[in-house]
Amino acid sequence: MAKFELKLPKMGESVAEATLTNWLKEVGDTIEADEAVLEIATDKVDSEVPSEVDGVLVEKLFNVDDVVQVGQTIAIIETDGESNESEKTAETAPSPEVVKQVEQQVETAKETVNAPIENTGDRFYSPLVKNIAAAEGISQAELDAITGSGKDGRVTKDDILKYVENRSSAKQDQASEPSQDQQTQKADAAKKPESAKPKAPVSVNGGDEVIEMTRMGKLIAHHMVESTQTSAHVQSFVECDVTNVWNWRNKVKGPFAKREGENLTFTPIFMEAVAKALKDFPMMNIAVDGNNIIKRKNINLGMAAALPDGNLIVPVIKNADQLNLLGMSKAVNDLANRARENKLKPDDIQGGTYTVTNVGTFGSIMGTPIINQPQVGILALGAIRKVPAVIETPEGDFIGIRYKMFLSHSYDHRVVNGALGGQFVKRVADYLEDWDLNREI
Repeated sequence: MAKFELKLPKMGESVAEATLTNWLKEVGDTIEADEAVLEIATDKVDSEVPSEVDGVLVEKLFNVDDVVQVGQTIAIIETDGESNESEKTAETAPSPEVVKQVEQQVETAKETVNAPIENTGDRFYSPLVKNIAAAEGISQAELDAITGSGKDGRVTKDDILKYVENRSSAKQDQASEPSQDQQTQKADAAKKPESAKPKAPVSVNGGDEVIEMTRMGKLIAHHMVESTQTSAHVQSFVECDVTNVWNWRNKVKGPFAKREGENLTFTPIFMEAVAKALKDFPMMNIAVDGNNIIKRKNINLGMAAALPDGNLIVPVIKNADQLNLLGMSKAVNDLANRARENKLKPDDIQGGTYTVTNVGTFGSIMGTPIINQPQVGILALGAIRKVPAVIETPEGDFIGIRYKMFLSHSYDHRVVNGALGGQFVKRVADYLEDWDLNREI
């Protein structure tokens, strides 16, 4: 017999942890490869974790509602060896040292899970981080001084391991002139008492109804606040004449639906224009990692879609610039349908490099969306309206009825200046206004 460690898989670039919501298997149950063992939830998607092997579940290392870090062992599955039990010899059987090592790993994982979770002020430390701190002799004061890169400034395993690696040099730096990071931490510490003041209680009258936020709602709220505290949000707005797009779609949507068995919406048309503009302005297709800028090779467009409970999720169209309009339409419809049916997989919502949201669906003519970290831009599509407009012709100007919409571009002013942010959204509008009425699909 051998023991297999079932670990929490990577679920996206910005997803570092998940909440265990349900065990689908109990200790002693037989499990087949690719069969779901448990259910998890993140701030982006709910999903199942399948087994990679055939075997029997012998150990659960987490309970329902526990928070699990990506890469942590969730369960132990016992698998059959290559040989028949009666044919095993001392040479093929695992050595006592190996068995002892596996047992120690299981015990360590248990201790990690059972360790009490404590908060210091407004900082949270996972059991794994606390265990590493205890093993390395890191004091509470040292732990509080570590800058966390996780959600809500949480100290991750990588943060504390990096601190341990650089600990000796950090002590030398403390003996000399304080570094810029230390000065920043001191400044933050000086401000902390003010920010730590208790908030005034919200009065509740007799007829008021108190509704607790859902788990997804709480996670989204934290994600939005974190983004506004990270990026310097600014906006540029462009009014776009989409009369040609409107008339062309009306002409082809009937034959398209009859041929393809699905509707042709405006979304793939807009997505194609955004993908083209990102190729023209590759510095909008970037991410920020501390003091580094990561220029993305692929153009993966996030598409905000509504869930049945009213929340939004952002599935991703991979390599959007390589799709023709038919392929874009198929991808958009597939992701939108699976989002409505709660059938998105973790891979469907990871790897996005730029996001588009359609606020016009709710009747809004424009919006100022919040950036989806670690991206640097998000485009809001307003409602298409029939409006009077000045039309310029060689014979003179006249007033006519046109279909127009607002494009609202929110971008991170730390790395995207006003010229780039404005030129990008104007290029998207140019592609839409120059739409070919005779285009084939």
